Amino acid sequence: MNYSHIRILGLLLTSLIVAIWIGAIAIFSIQNITEVSLKFLVFESIDLPIGVVLAVSVGIGLLGGAIAPLVWQFLGQSLKFLDSEEDLYYDD
Repeated sequence: MNYSHIRILGLLLTSLIVAIWIGAIAIFSIQNITEVSLKFLVFESIDLPIGVVLAVSVGIGLLGGAIAPLVWQFLGQSLKFLDSEEDLYYDD
């Protein structure tokens, strides 16, 4: 099994997990149409069905989970660059 097969398997499993989540949210939202209102600090949303709130929350979580590694990688590279600059000015 070479690297491309492992990569395809990883993408397949990721797609399967996302599809299961979307299906679960769809079933949950059909069964629970009760409206809720979210409150955060002083902000309050309009009344929305639980399924919509859950779908938006999962979507934001997926986007955050996809963006976070990129940010960490960028910050790690910039920190390594700053460390290498300090080495340039060190005299023995």
